[in-house]
Amino acid sequence: MNSDNREKWLEMMESLVRDENSLRLGGGRDSIEKQHAKNRLTARERIDLLLDPGTEFFELGIFAAYQMYEEWGGAPAAGVIVGIGRVQDRLFMIIANDATVKAGAFFPMTAKKVLRAQRIAMDNHLPLIYLVDSSGIFLPLQDEVFPDEDDFGRIFRNNARLSAMRIPQLAAIMGNCVAGGAYLPVMSDKILMTEGSGLYIAGPSLVKAAIGQDLSSDDLGGVRLHSALSGTVDFQEKDDRSCIRKIRELVSLSGRAPQALFDRCAPDEPLDPAEVLLDLMPINPSREYDMRKIIRCVADRSDFTEYKADFGRSLICGYARIGGWSFGIVANNKSHVREPGRPVEVGGVIYADAADKAARFIMDCNENLIPLLFLHDVNGFMVGRDAEISGIIKSGAKMVNVVANSVVPKITVILGGSYGAGNYALCGKAYDPRFIFAWPTAKYAVMAGISAARTMADIRVRQEESKGRELSDEEKEEILKRITAQYAATLDPRYAAARLWVDKIISPLETRKAIILAIEIAALNPVVPPFQTGVLQV
Repeated sequence: MNSDNREKWLEMMESLVRDENSLRLGGGRDSIEKQHAKNRLTARERIDLLLDPGTEFFELGIFAAYQMYEEWGGAPAAGVIVGIGRVQDRLFMIIANDATVKAGAFFPMTAKKVLRAQRIAMDNHLPLIYLVDSSGIFLPLQDEVFPDEDDFGRIFRNNARLSAMRIPQLAAIMGNCVAGGAYLPVMSDKILMTEGSGLYIAGPSLVKAAIGQDLSSDDLGGVRLHSALSGTVDFQEKDDRSCIRKIRELVSLSGRAPQALFDRCAPDEPLDPAEVLLDLMPINPSREYDMRKIIRCVADRSDFTEYKADFGRSLICGYARIGGWSFGIVANNKSHVREPGRPVEVGGVIYADAADKAARFIMDCNENLIPLLFLHDVNGFMVGRDAEISGIIKSGAKMVNVVANSVVPKITVILGGSYGAGNYALCGKAYDPRFIFAWPTAKYAVMAGISAARTMADIRVRQEESKGRELSDEEKEEILKRITAQYAATLDPRYAAARLWVDKIISPLETRKAIILAIEIAALNPVVPPFQTGVLQV
């Protein structure tokens, strides 16, 4: 047991929890009290009431917009709370505007966070509940929120597509619902609204300025108007608590869709406890470790049936059950491969034979309806003349092709490095994983930190020297230090989570639980299209 490594892990996880607890305060205690003064619950209080007693809220994207928009006072969790919870023993994607953060206004990352939640719902046929309390677009940044295909308007397009796919959407207006944002609840299947809330295309001030009508919020778009006159609202509720009781009642009356045919049996706990992961996974990224031992801490009974164990050993492929669900696992081998008469293969690097093996294994999983789990700690593909002769590009292209065209659910966990094309080959965000999680040790970039920093520092030095300036060794060292610090900040998983490159930062101890929930959600979608790859390099 490595007590020093474990101690560092505990410190890292405690730091993460502190940051998450701070983000859960949203706009702060004063803003929370202002919400209560309006006789309204906060978004988190609403979610707590909505969920089945004794169940947990699996929050996604809590670090969205982390350390962004600081010139505007920040936007903790991007001003919207997103996650998965059980309501009447059914899984729902829950999207709740946090009115304590700029009155629930939409920043650019707010829109992207809602879009990611809707994408997860679409891919997995996961029903949605929207708890609406938003003043609309954050106007100082409207040009970054409004027009593009991954901006605000796409949310309502997704409302329409989700409805057409028969994925239930239920919306409750529990505060402001203004301008373009008014379309979200109205494009949902069922609409609830509380007394004192407002639903309108333009608020009282804008209406007065535009057409001269001087109206109160209630007269312009209150619950009475929309339930009795416009007929827009289906259910009029007195307050937040009454509204949430009605949501739970409506959910209890809904039917259940068929589920996918992925194989599941009774689950068994791993023989190796999760706590062992804090000893197995080194904080120091240069240290070797055995990924198979990591898998043993996640798999039922710690069983792992390895595929082509003696071939292409820089990647580990095989079958396991997790929570009773059958999985195909593709993972980096982080131990160097040493064989007599052959060059050493560096741990975490993908070689041509390993890419060929993984491509064949992924195709097999698709043909046999076996969901895929990717475990990243990858430096990228091997480089150099020998690697080029071995066909590393065509082997890598083949692996990327089959990952891109996979039709079974893909779940990705980034344990350590996730660099360059290795990120693509092991189903990074661009390759449509149903969920993508990261450990606190995860690092996302085109190349590893020190290599990138040296490259950028060399470029900077050459630029200065091209201007006729001779730099001393101390100045060169200072440039390297400054660039290394800047680059290191972008490698922190919070940086990736702030930009929604990962759905959630998880501790090693909750990895198995996160994977089981992810596949349970993925199985809600019974549609598995035919698997085809198009042209493959050979």
